[in-house]
Amino acid sequence: MEEQRGWALVTGASAGLGEQFALALAARGQDVVLVARRIERLEALARRITDSTGRRVEVVGLDLLAPNAAERLVEHCAAAGIEVELLVNNAGFGTQGAFAALDRDRQLDMLRLNASVLTDLTHRFLPALLARRRGAILNVASTAAFMPGAGLGVYYASKAYVLHFTEALAVELEGTGVRASALCPGPTETEFRDVAGRPRSGLLDRVAMQALPVVEAGLAGLERGRVVVVPGLFNKLCVVGVRCLPRSLVRRAIGRIQATD
Repeated sequence: MEEQRGWALVTGASAGLGEQFALALAARGQDVVLVARRIERLEALARRITDSTGRRVEVVGLDLLAPNAAERLVEHCAAAGIEVELLVNNAGFGTQGAFAALDRDRQLDMLRLNASVLTDLTHRFLPALLARRRGAILNVASTAAFMPGAGLGVYYASKAYVLHFTEALAVELEGTGVRASALCPGPTETEFRDVAGRPRSGLLDRVAMQALPVVEAGLAGLERGRVVVVPGLFNKLCVVGVRCLPRSLVRRAIGRIQATD
């Protein structure tokens, strides 16, 4: 990716894809704003980035589910003189189990972080991008966005929202100098499965990608103007299969995989 004149802001930057996004962007000559709750991890990551690349790093320890978190983040950047030119909406989580048996507040928090906070941040940072007629928004969705997923129903639905929102936004942004892309990874070696309460065994572990190739695919796709980026051959085949097979078969098959994996 070409060097940017502004900053990249990465949410959920303390681990997994977010951490790899920060490292990859800094290696490409990008200054980065790191946002997550676990500030000690962010500070350690900031030192790594500064030592290895010399890029500027702004650490923002923030729970994006806290009241007015998005507003506070925008105000922090403005006060620090930071012009965000690339927004990477990566923060999110999932929880596995039958919907009726899962904690209601946890499910609602998931929906807020995965969808509402992403929308809020996009809406707050987008006007400045449009005014400058340059920049990009990269929203992390999932191959889950293409199908229903019994056992992770709210998570799958939230990622469908991210995908469809981003595709619509990309059309609205045509001719503005601002781009929007949705990165749709499949199973990936991150902390997601531990947070979701899923055992580390089965089919999904066998086909899981490492985080760095996923990130590199996302950045390459964004640079090329691709609105939907699905990294990895297995994931691409899954998406094609889901689109071709009867919906009734897809929802039952995914439900069985979630129940047995």
